[in-house]
Amino acid sequence: MGNGSDFKALFMRLASAGAGRPVDASGFPQGPWTPDLLAEAITRIDMNQSGIELRTVQLWFQNNDKGISSDNIRWLARVFGCDDPEATSAWQAEISASQSRLVARRRLERQATGEPADGALDTDILKARNVAAPPPFEGPGLRAPEETERRFSLPRISEEFVGHRSPLDLPASVFAGAVALGFISYFLGIHSVAYGREDGITKQVGFLWAPNWTFLFMIFMPLFFVFAGDLLAFWKSEGREKVLAACGGAESDDGWANKVERSAYTYWAVLLICLGFAGLFQWVSIRLMPLMQGGGPYPIDWGSLAIALPETYSVHQAIAFSGFAYLYMCLCFYLFFVGLILLYTLSYDLWEIERRSAVENREPQPDVDRVRYRIMRGIFRCTMCGLLIAICMKLQSVYLTTSAESIPDWLFRDAVSVLSGRGAADDRANYSSPTHYTSLLIALVAYVPFLHGIIRTGLGYQFNAPLWKMVAVGILLVTAYLLIGAFAGFSIVLGVSVLLAIYGLFDPAFGTRETSDVGGRRNVS
Repeated sequence: MGNGSDFKALFMRLASAGAGRPVDASGFPQGPWTPDLLAEAITRIDMNQSGIELRTVQLWFQNNDKGISSDNIRWLARVFGCDDPEATSAWQAEISASQSRLVARRRLERQATGEPADGALDTDILKARNVAAPPPFEGPGLRAPEETERRFSLPRISEEFVGHRSPLDLPASVFAGAVALGFISYFLGIHSVAYGREDGITKQVGFLWAPNWTFLFMIFMPLFFVFAGDLLAFWKSEGREKVLAACGGAESDDGWANKVERSAYTYWAVLLICLGFAGLFQWVSIRLMPLMQGGGPYPIDWGSLAIALPETYSVHQAIAFSGFAYLYMCLCFYLFFVGLILLYTLSYDLWEIERRSAVENREPQPDVDRVRYRIMRGIFRCTMCGLLIAICMKLQSVYLTTSAESIPDWLFRDAVSVLSGRGAADDRANYSSPTHYTSLLIALVAYVPFLHGIIRTGLGYQFNAPLWKMVAVGILLVTAYLLIGAFAGFSIVLGVSVLLAIYGLFDPAFGTRETSDVGGRRNVS
């Protein structure tokens, strides 16, 4: 295998050949290993509970005398051996032998220069001095010893939830949580309730009639996680590697994981806002206090029915159910914001790789251009889902202040009033609606990764039909959100915008064929 090579020569040859990487249709590896890809592959090994630092892997790629520890020999052998026990054992023996040759060569060099043979050797080599008889390969049923626990990292854990696990895990979990809430509301008898207000107007305030708890968590948020997870998986496993290979930026690249870790403050801030404000504070002020005080400045809905119908829905039930629902909501929205942060990081990662490689001086790269389009299509889908989430929230918030019996009835009457030439009565109750603010925040934040992606990918610096169609639909949907309940006929604008957005989820290019030529290189300074 190694032909007498030391660890450095053997490793560089295997990394360049892409040993252990997935193969393409022709049976060849998909490309060489990069520090980021190799570190991620080692971290994903089930038995490797402590993971591996990206800096350790980067040292293997560099021209130095750094060796490899016995534990890392085990993980590297599993990667090169594709988890096959026989191949893994063979690679483990070969890598151990090459490491011994590296240690011996370094000892001879130190003796020749008069330096102490047992001087300040690096930690990896000190650990590797006992690798002449490496430990046998451990099967799936055995657990590797843990030398050190990997430090807690909120960005890493959050990124694993959105873009590291099975693409269906998170969407299915969000959907299952929404279904569970629906079943609980049915058992409590608040799934469909017609409530008569003091002014004589009867309104449907059942839990299953609220789009911000049904359509939002059963459809649009799971779709957001599907699109975000798919795009992140593509970038980490294929897209990033293509850009690095085309730009020649592997040596200066500090890895996807490091870029995610840089935003640790942002992740903590978002977590505190979601748990503290969107979760605890909002639940106390909108749900708990009105239930305990017998009323408040907010309209009656499923969460406060115990005030109006205490004989069918007790205050204790309302407190428990709304508390569980708001905990579920704030956790889902934290992961939603994590997805947006990762989309922002992805665009920045692409731009930084190109900037460090001075890509503006290069010839057009069709592979890189296709990666850019793939990124923008994925971000556009996520943005549409985010805006549809905001629309669901505002629809419910505005509806509760109107005189309509239900949301379908409200939208239908509004459209008919314009088509028939009759003005629609706009009777609004004077209620406080905090969801107006939160939905606006969601709409604005959801659009940020899309605008950032246009700038960072460089596709917006010249006319590009598919991209500008996406921009037009995005602006139309934002406009429709802002105009909800603003004038008679808003439902027509809303309906057209939502239909275009849903179509865009399936075909972001809106029937336009994308060109791989983005023209002259734009300035990425």
